[in-house]
Amino acid sequence: MVADIPTLLLMMTVASLVMAASLIAVAWGGQRDGLEFWAAALCINALAYVLLALRGRVPDPLSILLGNALASATLSYLLAAVLRFQGRFLNWPAIFLPPVTLAVLLTIFLDDFPTRIVLANFIMALQTAWVLWALYKQRHAPAGRGAVMVMVGMGIGTVALLVRAASGASPAHGVQGLLQPGTVQALTFVTMFAVLLIASLGFVFMSKERADETNLRLAAQDELTGVANRRSIIAALDRDVARAIRTREPIAVMMVDIDHFKRVNDEYGHLAGDQVLRNVVDVIRHRIRTQDIVGRYGGEEFLVVLCDTTAQGAQHLAEQLREAVRGSYCAWSDQRLSVTVSVGVFGGRLEPGDSWDQLIYTADKALYQAKQNGRDQVAVATSLGRVARQGLSKESPETFPSSLS
Repeated sequence: MVADIPTLLLMMTVASLVMAASLIAVAWGGQRDGLEFWAAALCINALAYVLLALRGRVPDPLSILLGNALASATLSYLLAAVLRFQGRFLNWPAIFLPPVTLAVLLTIFLDDFPTRIVLANFIMALQTAWVLWALYKQRHAPAGRGAVMVMVGMGIGTVALLVRAASGASPAHGVQGLLQPGTVQALTFVTMFAVLLIASLGFVFMSKERADETNLRLAAQDELTGVANRRSIIAALDRDVARAIRTREPIAVMMVDIDHFKRVNDEYGHLAGDQVLRNVVDVIRHRIRTQDIVGRYGGEEFLVVLCDTTAQGAQHLAEQLREAVRGSYCAWSDQRLSVTVSVGVFGGRLEPGDSWDQLIYTADKALYQAKQNGRDQVAVATSLGRVARQGLSKESPETFPSSLS
């Protein structure tokens, strides 16, 4: 039994409109990431299939030329959606060159159905391959299952369209009308219907995965400075302490505090203070290793976790940081704001039973000593302090990681 072509076209039209409405609802009032272009593509696709289904009932130029041009424009908008999602430049003349070219060629071969089959399907196969290539070029970026689904859909679509183009060029091609039943023709429409579903769902998943990734990043990142926030830096320290105990490697922490930071806020305003915080973070980031972690512990205080680092190594780095901050300045309006930092350091090998809070407590005590010594100082703690945990709250992951519960 051969599928009825008008019925298939009707199914694809309804499916396109339903999916377009769903994407519009998803994109409404939020960061669209190309969803609006994808929804527009589905609406254009529905209109294209309506015109194709009306073959013989409306003038041929309207059904053949406009219908195929809109089908090609559908793929142009899918490409635009992918490029917008990737944040890439939209070269609209290049993106819409295929449908314009197709319309011109179909005008020339208006009365030659096999040639029209070859031209239309070959050009649209190139367009699906273009979408596939755009996604493939970004394969090293976090893509997720959504991008894979779109790539699979576009890959299947490319093959189906090329098979359809080859059948049109074959001498054995016996179908002489779009709406006439034919195995290859029916399979092409069914396949493209499946491609439409797979690719559209994949693009929705791409947007969802990006939103999830953004939320995870914001949950672990200090919004002002871009470094780890208190929760994530403590979680990282907790993890690294467990590894240091297991591997018997030394670990060090530094508590870095900006001296007289309140004066900056009082004299120049909080926006200037924010810029000073970012400047100090930049200095720290440029002097620690990739495997080291810096986080904003609170206010103007930063915690730096140094894996496989001795107390002597941490002290040397702390002196470098202190001198680098003192030698740098923060441009603010027509001012050159300079600050200094005090640093408390602890480093060494840990024993079973030692924990993250002891390291913070010990480094913080050393920081207090550096402040007492006149600020712009580095103080090193020689032994690990013991902390009573009665004040720690199991309901607060910021002060009580899961390993201590």
